[in-house]
Amino acid sequence: MAFKTITTEISDNILTITMNRPDHLNAMTIEQIDEMIVAFDIADNDDNVRVVIVTGAGRAFCAGADLSAGPSAFDRRTNAEQEPPPLQPSGEVVWSDERVRDAGGRLTLRIFECLKPVIAAVNGPAVGVGITMQLAMDVRIASEKARFGFVFARRGVVPEAASTWFLPRIVGVSQALEWFYSGRVFPAEEALRGRLISRIVPADELIPTARAVAREIIDNTAPVSIALIRQMTWRLLGADHPMEGHRLDSRAMYARGLSVDMQEGVNSFLEKRPAKFTDKVSRNLPSFFPWWKKRNYD
Repeated sequence: MAFKTITTEISDNILTITMNRPDHLNAMTIEQIDEMIVAFDIADNDDNVRVVIVTGAGRAFCAGADLSAGPSAFDRRTNAEQEPPPLQPSGEVVWSDERVRDAGGRLTLRIFECLKPVIAAVNGPAVGVGITMQLAMDVRIASEKARFGFVFARRGVVPEAASTWFLPRIVGVSQALEWFYSGRVFPAEEALRGRLISRIVPADELIPTARAVAREIIDNTAPVSIALIRQMTWRLLGADHPMEGHRLDSRAMYARGLSVDMQEGVNSFLEKRPAKFTDKVSRNLPSFFPWWKKRNYD
């Protein structure tokens, strides 16, 4: 489909999503969020897509929410892009209404549910939702030109896009709170020290490096195994006992032990040749998937 605020390209089993409002430093709009969600739907529904890379056009990754309309960007009562939620007779907002939802959170939750690995190729400044949207991605690689900032307290709001759930799990509570509290913009070197990103590369090596990471996955692993590993790893972060992991591991190992992929993986190892995995994410996920919706842990 044709997009207005992003571009997409599928090449060598990699879907590259590029935020494409360079004149606005790719500042995020509701339309852009909606289009990115559709792009992730495309990724999940296309077995030809093995890895997703997200980057920005021009000199920025994403400069945060588009604030060109002024305070109405955060005020649902005056924001023309977002219909305000209904009120109770008392005048209190109906908090359960869908329109109360934070728009950035809709995007990060969609990325969280993705069945393909997601790599952020951070080409420049990434602040506000420009960084919080990355937290649901699996690998973050930064150009030496990248800058990061959880600037919410400086705008009189709070961290959004479920970042208060994601960031402490990635960098630890103390580091997360230091960045949240200060709201300052910091360089890629500090992001690397704080384990927010995995590496820093020269600007002209950013996309080639991200694609090399993607190719390592594509050329050597089974797509169904990767889909399971991604969801198992993220969703078990909230488990209160390792037994939850053991139950899930056991089901996944049993199911994959019956698969054609398992036979190919073992035979290719014994025969000292590259594996050719044929199971598809679209049709070969085990019967217990998605287990979190069934809530059956017995």
